[in-house]
Amino acid sequence: MSRYSEPGQRGRRVERQVLGASAPWRYRLMLLVILVALGALVWRIIDLQVVTHDFLQGQGDARTVRVEPIDAHRGMITDRDGEPLAVSTPVVTLWANPRELPEDRGQLAVLARALGEEPDAFISRIDGLRSRGFIYLRRQVTPEPAQRVLDLNVPGVYGQHEYKRYYPASEVTAQLVGVTNIDDHGQEGLELAYDRWLTGTPGQRRVLKDRKGRLVRDLHLIRDARPGGDLTLSINLRLQYLAYRELAAAVAAHDADAGSLVMMNAKTGEVLAMANVPSYNPNNRANMDAAGLRNRAITDAFEPGSVMKPLAMAAILESKQFSPNTVLETSPGWMRVDGYTIRDVRNFGRLTLTGVITKSSNIGMTQLALQLPNDTIWKMYDAMGIGHSLGTGFPGEANGSLPPPVSWSKAKRATLAYGYGSSISALQLASAYTTLANDGRRLPPSLLKLDGAPEGTQVLSPQTARQVVEMMETVVGPYGGGGRARIDGYRVAGKTGTVRKVGASGYETNAYRSNFIGIAPASDPRLIVVVSIDNSKRGGYYGGVVAAPIFAQVAGPALRMLDVAPDSNAAPYNPESPEQQVAEAEQAMRVTGIRQPEAAVSAAQATPND
Repeated sequence: MSRYSEPGQRGRRVERQVLGASAPWRYRLMLLVILVALGALVWRIIDLQVVTHDFLQGQGDARTVRVEPIDAHRGMITDRDGEPLAVSTPVVTLWANPRELPEDRGQLAVLARALGEEPDAFISRIDGLRSRGFIYLRRQVTPEPAQRVLDLNVPGVYGQHEYKRYYPASEVTAQLVGVTNIDDHGQEGLELAYDRWLTGTPGQRRVLKDRKGRLVRDLHLIRDARPGGDLTLSINLRLQYLAYRELAAAVAAHDADAGSLVMMNAKTGEVLAMANVPSYNPNNRANMDAAGLRNRAITDAFEPGSVMKPLAMAAILESKQFSPNTVLETSPGWMRVDGYTIRDVRNFGRLTLTGVITKSSNIGMTQLALQLPNDTIWKMYDAMGIGHSLGTGFPGEANGSLPPPVSWSKAKRATLAYGYGSSISALQLASAYTTLANDGRRLPPSLLKLDGAPEGTQVLSPQTARQVVEMMETVVGPYGGGGRARIDGYRVAGKTGTVRKVGASGYETNAYRSNFIGIAPASDPRLIVVVSIDNSKRGGYYGGVVAAPIFAQVAGPALRMLDVAPDSNAAPYNPESPEQQVAEAEQAMRVTGIRQPEAAVSAAQATPND
């Protein structure tokens, strides 16, 4: 048995030797494979984490990380007391990715009804836009209805938070404040003039979203949003409501085409109210009339008529050749020069310079103008800002016109003295009258609240300014044409003006602009109010009939709102009739030896006296 077992053992030993000889080779091969695989894995890790990290990170971020804007709200516009005139309210813009919207018509119909649209038309529109990646569903929806749409969880429907402008005073301040477009940029008025100041600076944040665009989490803030600057206007909202209400009522009562009113602080030049009719509702522009967009008080220039006579009289008195008691002979009530005829409404006979203003005599103003150098009145108008920019920065601001006195005929010199041959806006007229209300110092107008009164420009002597204001008081007295502007308890200085409108063929025969400007109280001016009614077709057309009552209805309550103390003596400065004025003036000339100037020949064209 041992003999047979020995060879078997020897065979197994040989087999183990053969296997032992081949084992190191296989072992090394397997070890090499493992090491290569491990090296490849390490290299891949290094490649992913170091070599191509930035690229891969960018690709990943491009699919999941988004930089979203943070909306900045527009600055608020307020009146001088902080009452809001324009504010930004949060809204939601609903948009969709048509590629992600469901094909199911039932879901789309539910979405259409939530959006307030007719389902069939909505589905047809979506089907035609399937190739697009973005469409608006509804812009600037208030948060509650927008959330109801989003709560439907329709795939492909998203919301974007934005801001929408809201105007609490609506049409009362529409033309002054202006409006923004749907992207919240100024389009009209002060919204446009101060758009850069009011516009905020959007912020940015980095967020993580899933493949369906849903927010997973905020990563970090890149830049915080900075809201726009606030704007404080000079107007008083209570006075603005008062002015608009009375102006709108008058335009309706007289069936007029339009009307404008400017109320200015006589001490600072700040505009306390600026109303225009027609107007519009800036919160609902669906049926907006383009005629209501214009801020006529600033953008429309017109021939002012007799409201310019006190300004021309200031130049006449400043020449030192005349005094308020100088007597003129205005008979027979008409004159012809250079082929033109100038008329008064009747023959006023002999008038003092004060009587010329009281009766608004075109003949008297013409006589005076023709006794002065060509440019005397022109220089005064120019110094008062007529024909120049007011510098408010308001879009479309009218400069008016004041033709230079080059080769002027006598007719042109005459018409300039009583308000024709130049054009002016209502705001320019109010600004010019600050010269009379501030002892000869003209103040620039301001639509923004000021910290204090500006220095202004001295245009004429304080004595002349006071004399003209006293002359204007007689217009509101018993013998002038502006009696309807009288205010109980206050002395009022005013001037009426009625001017023919210019049409395609020249001056129209039955179309007028009715104007009135008043200063109150005349003893210590606080308010300057300009009223202009365009083409009154019912109840008269003279400025003293149409525009003067609006002054009283607005300026009276305004003085009380501003706590302006009544005058102790509210009677007109000079209640005597023009005939008594002449008699007293002649008596003074006999006593003092002052010689009455001779009447001069004048010229112009037929115009209303008011």
